[in-house]
Amino acid sequence: MKAVLCKEWGPAERLVVEDVPAKDPGPGEVRVRVRAAGVNFPDVLIIQKKYQMQPVLPFSPGSEAAGEVIAVGAGVTHVRPGDAVMAYAGVGCFAEEVIAPADKVMPIPAGMSFETAAAFTLTYGTSWHAIRDRAALQPGETMLVLGAAGGVGLSAIEIGKAIGARVIAAASTEEKLAVCREHGADATINYETEDLREAIKRETGGKGPDVIYDPVGGKFAEPAFRSIGWRGRYLVIGFAAGQIPALPLNLALLKGASIVGVFWGDFTRREPAKNAEGMKEMFGWLKSGALRPHVSGRYSLDQVVQALNDMSARKVTGKILIVP
Repeated sequence: MKAVLCKEWGPAERLVVEDVPAKDPGPGEVRVRVRAAGVNFPDVLIIQKKYQMQPVLPFSPGSEAAGEVIAVGAGVTHVRPGDAVMAYAGVGCFAEEVIAPADKVMPIPAGMSFETAAAFTLTYGTSWHAIRDRAALQPGETMLVLGAAGGVGLSAIEIGKAIGARVIAAASTEEKLAVCREHGADATINYETEDLREAIKRETGGKGPDVIYDPVGGKFAEPAFRSIGWRGRYLVIGFAAGQIPALPLNLALLKGASIVGVFWGDFTRREPAKNAEGMKEMFGWLKSGALRPHVSGRYSLDQVVQALNDMSARKVTGKILIVP
């Protein structure tokens, strides 16, 4: 089978596509034929040895995929060969086949396409854990989403609206903000052309947002946190801007605010039942039309370098996919 391989740490240009032997699943594992694999910002970091998890070289990047079960290992009973499934494997999905832990493989709900399934698990899982579980966003509250046109950003907008909150989307271009409005944003802020603090004040009547969802970090983190409302919850999702901000802790004191870490990958490992609860709720929202995963681009295995560079340059809206 063909697979994208990371044989040395560094930029995407060092990746290669090679034929590798297919593997049989071991106990508690599932072998999946990949029909589509989601591209996420951690894929940019992991090949540069900049992510929390560092696989042993060589490895294939790509954490999530959707496809058909080819074979199952001993002890696996909830899926069988031929089933359409979505899988969170951590690594290995930028390939024609992937071996995934059985507890991270679930049947695709009826009516969901492989592309939608491949675009769903990590982004929507992260946002549900952040917004529903960690921030406990309530109907009628206001949430500000930074980097709102990206995969996790759009999922955050939709989940916030499904809960009944008012959602303000902030992004860097008018084109990106138009996509945010299509996915339910009540108000938008262009933080490249507007003063972020003044715009937040305008859109919240001076009260500040109850929840701030931040997958970007960088220069907008501090002005956003300075604008948070009383008892606000600041969700630390990631650092797509590349810079990890240092927030003055006296701001948390003055606002009675919380800085809340969100690490969905470890959440799935430590609290699998809670994660399953979130997926069940989101499948219901998906069926009702409240969630609409946005796929803006599709790349072959041979185009993985371009896909990761587009992700790194923040040229992507919603999700992009690798389609072997």
